[in-house]
Amino acid sequence: MTSEKLSNAQIAWRAAQDIADGAYVNLGIGFPEMVAQYQPPGRQAIFHTENGILDFGPAPKAGEEDWDLINAGKKAVTLKPGSAFFDHATSFAMVRGGHLDVAILGAYQVAQSGDLANWSTGPKGVPAVGGAMDLVHGAKRVAVITEHVTKDGKPKLVERCTLPLTGVGCVTRVYTSLAVIDIDGGKFMLREKLGSMTLDALQALTDAKLHTDGTVGELKVPALGG
Repeated sequence: MTSEKLSNAQIAWRAAQDIADGAYVNLGIGFPEMVAQYQPPGRQAIFHTENGILDFGPAPKAGEEDWDLINAGKKAVTLKPGSAFFDHATSFAMVRGGHLDVAILGAYQVAQSGDLANWSTGPKGVPAVGGAMDLVHGAKRVAVITEHVTKDGKPKLVERCTLPLTGVGCVTRVYTSLAVIDIDGGKFMLREKLGSMTLDALQALTDAKLHTDGTVGELKVPALGG
């Protein structure tokens, strides 16, 4: 494994740069929630949480939390002018009705076909697939943010998922700690990689073949913590 890689904050920052102004966006529980912190200047996404808030704001300061105002990950949020509340049925009607522009989730595995596995079984697994199965097929675009490999060095980008699937053929772009990769025609298309990493080194950490169209950009992000 390379000693140089992006932090979670830097991965989240890179994903945020591709969210259009005015987009309706759902961020998965945990790591994906960080994306909301890094909206580019002059752009404002409208964030949706499946437990029933639209257009919520940043986390409140410590000690100022209103625990009646939480996102799906049970984290405190603030409200923006014009924010809306609704029940779960209405929230998922928005999801299933194709009203979300983007869903950004974490992953255990992503296959070259666009299949996603982001839940598992067993004592350390996420206990159920939950609303992610609706999000990945309801949103107009599905992106994943993730480490490029597992904690024990196994590839997360694979030919075929071996864990239970969240969705089939749903992911179109993956932002990892080493690269930005599109899924196109059943192939991993490498768009950006760290300048210090060779293509061969990146391929060695990727289970499925990486393809290029002759141009691979350098993955550049600001210095961020996290």
